[in-house]
Amino acid sequence: MKNYVQADEWKIIEDGFVPELNEVSESIFSLGNGRMGQRANFEEAYSGKTLQGNYVAGVYYPDKTRVGWWKNGYPEYFAKVINAANWIGIDIVLGDEQLDLAKCEVSDFRRELNMKEGYLKRTFRAKTAKGTEVEVESIRFCSIVDDETGVIKYTITPLNYAGEITLTPYVDGDVVNKDSNYDEKFWDEVGKETWNDGGYVQLRTKKTGFEVATGQKFTITQNGAEVAISPKAIEKEKYTGLEIKMQSSVRKPTTIIKYAANVSSQNYPADALVEVLKTTLKAISEKGFDQMLAEQAAAWEKKWLQNDIIIEGDTSAQQGIRFNIFQLNQTYTGEDDRLNIGPKGFTGEKYGGSTYWDTEAYCVPFYLATADQKVTRNLLLYRYKQLGKAIENAKLLGFKDGAALYPMVTMDGTESHNEWEITFEEIHRNGAIAHAIFDYVRYTGDEQYLADYGLEVLIAIARFWSQRVNWSDEKQKYVMLGVTGPNEYENNVNNNWYTNTIAVWCMQYAMDVAAKVKAEDAEKYAALLSKIGLDEGKEFAKFSDIINKMYYPVDEKLGIFLQQDGYMDKDQTLVKDIPASERPLNQKWSWDRILRSCYIKQADVLQGIYFLEDRYDIDTIRRNYDFYEPRTVHESSLSPCVHAVIAAKLGDEARAYEFYLRTSRLDLDDYNNDTEDGCHITSMAGTWMAVLQGFGGMRVKNGKLSFDPFLPGKWTSFSFHIGFRGTLLNIRVGKEGVQIKNLSGNELTVTIYGKDQLIKANNELLVEAE
Repeated sequence: MKNYVQADEWKIIEDGFVPELNEVSESIFSLGNGRMGQRANFEEAYSGKTLQGNYVAGVYYPDKTRVGWWKNGYPEYFAKVINAANWIGIDIVLGDEQLDLAKCEVSDFRRELNMKEGYLKRTFRAKTAKGTEVEVESIRFCSIVDDETGVIKYTITPLNYAGEITLTPYVDGDVVNKDSNYDEKFWDEVGKETWNDGGYVQLRTKKTGFEVATGQKFTITQNGAEVAISPKAIEKEKYTGLEIKMQSSVRKPTTIIKYAANVSSQNYPADALVEVLKTTLKAISEKGFDQMLAEQAAAWEKKWLQNDIIIEGDTSAQQGIRFNIFQLNQTYTGEDDRLNIGPKGFTGEKYGGSTYWDTEAYCVPFYLATADQKVTRNLLLYRYKQLGKAIENAKLLGFKDGAALYPMVTMDGTESHNEWEITFEEIHRNGAIAHAIFDYVRYTGDEQYLADYGLEVLIAIARFWSQRVNWSDEKQKYVMLGVTGPNEYENNVNNNWYTNTIAVWCMQYAMDVAAKVKAEDAEKYAALLSKIGLDEGKEFAKFSDIINKMYYPVDEKLGIFLQQDGYMDKDQTLVKDIPASERPLNQKWSWDRILRSCYIKQADVLQGIYFLEDRYDIDTIRRNYDFYEPRTVHESSLSPCVHAVIAAKLGDEARAYEFYLRTSRLDLDDYNNDTEDGCHITSMAGTWMAVLQGFGGMRVKNGKLSFDPFLPGKWTSFSFHIGFRGTLLNIRVGKEGVQIKNLSGNELTVTIYGKDQLIKANNELLVEAE
């Protein structure tokens, strides 16, 4: 664990330059706006350790799968959101020395991510090998108002130097992906151009044919006065830049404001991209930096009014939750149902920027409560539109009759994961997609979605489960063999309790929804049956038989659900007894040793209890939690949040707070020693879950919001906004009790500590602590 980020409620601050931590900082200080994003790379040249990263949402490349032994059903490629043209670059040369912090003596270095207003600021002093000293200030952001654009204000001031200074702002599309399977470059050049104060590069992805035009337009001032320039155009393959030579003097600041844009063929005709790009650059440059920054601050203020969480008395906890909310809002806005949420968002290449089941399991609750209903609906529509591909994926594995297996990793619905134990076996992902539909309808009351889209998905998923099980003559039960549960430190196991449980739940929910749609809109139901060829009597009878006769592994003596058959045959040494020098296991142990151990990467049985907690009494939950948590190493970013929520339900404040802090500061403190690859964006929604569902005790019961909160001992109070069916509430939990403010024109009944409370429109109520 690293602890170099300074505590601050609204800012992430790095004070002092440590090159060994630079890639971690590049992840943490990343920027985005839902349409594009970038790692916190330096504008000036840097020859030290760095992972360059600029990304355009939805633009991907099918990188050919690389495996040692090809198996039938393997995906042909891994879809990746690829490194796009670098638009932030500004080369600086002082006399004949290039400014490069890897080759300079650096002092007064400070990097500051202002989460309240949405910008990144960096300041430093640098002394070159020849003794030239300069002071630099850079401010940049990706605009959430003009979401195809970004802007940089870069000021360099010589402290002991008078002479020539050369600035070269550029756009460089000759980029690579660190994770390229075959060291291939993914872009071809379509065209490029420079003009007196800017230029562009237009690129096309190989194979997929996406086109992106990336351009710049800039102004230069000295001592606040705009300078007439006579730049020299520099053009190379996939590169345009403009070299400007100027005279500088001691303490005379030179400022370049660089406006940039990425426009994509996803949104415009390819032959119109250059025209759109030039129009966009003209519009934002006419606004100017100050107006764009003011608009950015105002837009972020509006976001924070809807989804901020305020924690009083614990700066570390406050910084952690705001960082997570900030990154989530930078990554996904819900405006485009073609887009989804990659596990690393715009902060790194790992996982290819593709969609995983994380979205449905962890992100859906966050967006349901903090954004307009259409945002989550678009996440569900993303999967509905890929149902045909999910059916094709199942066919490749031998399933039939409209059965659907949603991919573990995808950009367009095609399975892209290339590890057999995941691709073929981690099939519980289907359950998360079905549960997200349930979660959405329960929260919003939008039952029309079921008739229009949801039921078709649910039946396809239920069909898959009905074909994936087989009858065991020995057990006289249905069993599910050869699976990988959420705990990926177990592969090819039989009867994973969570997978069996969620499969049965999916089949029952599909039938429940079918009955509802049939009763309320018989005509639409009949049309769906015809469309998908459903033999209602035969198929539902099979579902019901499986539901009634499914096998679930249990340990009667311990009173727990067994993670899978044979789990108790493993050595049961607890995590606390593993030497610290051997952690994390995934970096210190062989895979063989991990697979033979009892250790759990992330919530597995407890994932099922979290999803379906209403099925289980508190003693059952406690027994399973107390058994499995001591065996869990939490080496998945998705693990601590589920444990925090369940611990809070059990009244275990110590463990709930421990896991909350771990999930909220997972990247800020680099708990798992992997933040350099990018931030864990989807797990950040789990931090929100830990506060609202954990400490806030928030649930939806019988169509009403319900809260059973408690105040962690280290906090003076905590408060949050939550939207529910057209009503916006502010809820504050303090030592005196729970204060609820209704910020909307609709009255709403909520349940607090088990009792219904009517909150009138634009009114407030205090419920005293029990």
